[in-house]
Amino acid sequence: MDLRNLFFNMLIPIKNNQVTKLIPSVATAGQFKYSLGNPRKILQRVIISSIGAAITLVIGNNQFGNQTDVLWLILCLTFALYILWGPILEASRKNLKYKQFKFFSIFDGFISDVYQTEKIESSREQTNRYGNLEIVENKRTWLTIELEDEDGYLSKISFPFENRHNVISRGLKVRCLVSTNERQFNGKLFLTDAWLPEINLWVGDYPYLLRPAFEEFCFIYKNKF
Repeated sequence: MDLRNLFFNMLIPIKNNQVTKLIPSVATAGQFKYSLGNPRKILQRVIISSIGAAITLVIGNNQFGNQTDVLWLILCLTFALYILWGPILEASRKNLKYKQFKFFSIFDGFISDVYQTEKIESSREQTNRYGNLEIVENKRTWLTIELEDEDGYLSKISFPFENRHNVISRGLKVRCLVSTNERQFNGKLFLTDAWLPEINLWVGDYPYLLRPAFEEFCFIYKNKF
């Protein structure tokens, strides 16, 4: 049996200090973009930022004394920059939460199934031409890939479908980071975004990994065998 294929068709445990090299503490550009959200969420952040800055500026102008002036100025700038630090904080907390799991492994298997689903992202009521209320749903297509190795089914990853995902098919190799609080990895598993090395494509909803670092990490481990 080919030892290299055996090694890479399984969960490969890695140390917690190695995880810090794969998942950043501070948000990356991709994580910032994800956390910034859709136009509706961006608008909400802008409103909070603008109102907060305006209120603190008005209150600050009615205060007297240099010390309080500096304090209100800091608060005003904090609110004004919420549109920037808000997504960074959100992504950084998400990264930290993932790194708090006890055990981590690199998964190297293959895609056993690929299918699409429709998810409702938002809904609203509106009146039709007959004067009746109807619910209008905003749907988005998501792609799900199921992951397996020679030991069987592992889990699945779902993400918004884009045209570039048309090349994804069954049998393609897939690599990702898997975490759990169970030493034997027989409990609930949590997966990061995944790399499909044969077509050099990354997939996933949230970009947890430092992707060049993960690719290099996989290459180093592979060449040990």
